[in-house]
Amino acid sequence: MTMTPTASGRTAAREPSILPTLLLRWETLLIVLLLLGAVGNAYLSENFLDVTNLFNMTVDFMEKSIIALPMALIIVSGNIDLSVASTLALSAIVMGVLFQAGWNVWLASLAGLAVGALAGLANGLLVTRVRLPSLVVTLGTYALYRGLASAIVGDEALSGFPDDFTTIGQGYLPGTPVPVPLAIFLVLVVPFALLLHRTSFGRLVYAIGSNEEACRFAGVAVDRIKVILFVLAGLMSALAGLMLNARFGATRADVGAGFELDVITAVVLGGVDIFGGQGTILGVVLALFLIGELRFGMSLNNVPAQVQTIAIGLLLILAIILPRLLRARSGGRRVASA
Repeated sequence: MTMTPTASGRTAAREPSILPTLLLRWETLLIVLLLLGAVGNAYLSENFLDVTNLFNMTVDFMEKSIIALPMALIIVSGNIDLSVASTLALSAIVMGVLFQAGWNVWLASLAGLAVGALAGLANGLLVTRVRLPSLVVTLGTYALYRGLASAIVGDEALSGFPDDFTTIGQGYLPGTPVPVPLAIFLVLVVPFALLLHRTSFGRLVYAIGSNEEACRFAGVAVDRIKVILFVLAGLMSALAGLMLNARFGATRADVGAGFELDVITAVVLGGVDIFGGQGTILGVVLALFLIGELRFGMSLNNVPAQVQTIAIGLLLILAIILPRLLRARSGGRRVASA
C-alpha cells in the first residue's frame, strides 16, 4: 500500500492497483496457458476446434474431475487422500455385484455411494481418533479397499447394466452436444465452490491448513471438519465409480487404477498448496481442463502416451516452482489467494 499527499498536506493510503493483483493470480496464468494451448493445438490439428470433439474430450477426465473437488478441500486443510481410486473401485464393484444379484440398478447405486461414504468415514476416523497422518492412513486404505474389490470379484468383469443407467456415462443433454458427465461435474462445482469460498466451514478449512494447532486452541472442531472432508471424498469417489460403470457398461476390480496421482496433479497444478492453507476451486477447474486440453491435443497429433506423461509431469513441476518465484518477486505475497 502506498501513501499519497492530500490537499491538506496529510497522507492518505492508496490501495494497490487491481490489475497487477489479477496478473499475479495463479488462475490468470492458467487461463493464459489454456488459451495458448488452444491456439497451438488448433494450429497443429484442424480437428481440434470442432465443437463436438471439444465436448467429447471432457468425458475422458470427468470422473477424475469429480474426485478433484473434495481432494482440493482435503489438501487445503493440510491433509491428503491416496485412497480415492481404491474407494472408487470398491464402490463400483459393490454396485455391480448387487446389480448382478438382482437389485434394482438405482438401489445398487445408492449402496455403492454408501460404501464410498463409509470408506471416507473410516479414513477420517483413523486420522482423527488414532492420530495418524492422513498420508499413512490413506496409503493403507489405498491397498485395503483395492484388495477388498479384488477379493469380491477376482478377475471377473461385471456388465449388463441397463440403458437408463449407462446414459449417465454415455449420454448427452437433450438437443445439445454437452455430455451428461460434463453436466454433472459443472453442477457439482457450484456447491463445492460455495462451500470453500463463501461459508464459515470453508474459512475454517483454510485456517486448519494454515495452522491446525492454533485452530484447536481457538476451539475449532478440527476433527469433525476433517471427518466431513474425508466422507465427501469417499462419496465423490463412489459417484465417479458409478459414472465409470455407466461409461464403460462394465466394471472390474482394477477400475480407476492410478486416478489418485492424476487427481493430485490437477489439484496442485490448480494452485492448491500441497502444504495446505491456500487454493481455489476455480484454479482446480482450470487445471483440469488444461490437462484435458493438452492430452486431447497431443492425442490428435499422435504423441506417444509416454511423452504425454512427461509433458504433464513438467507442467506439474512448473506449477510448484513458478508460484514461489512470482511470490519472491512480489515481496512475499501469495500468488494464488483464497
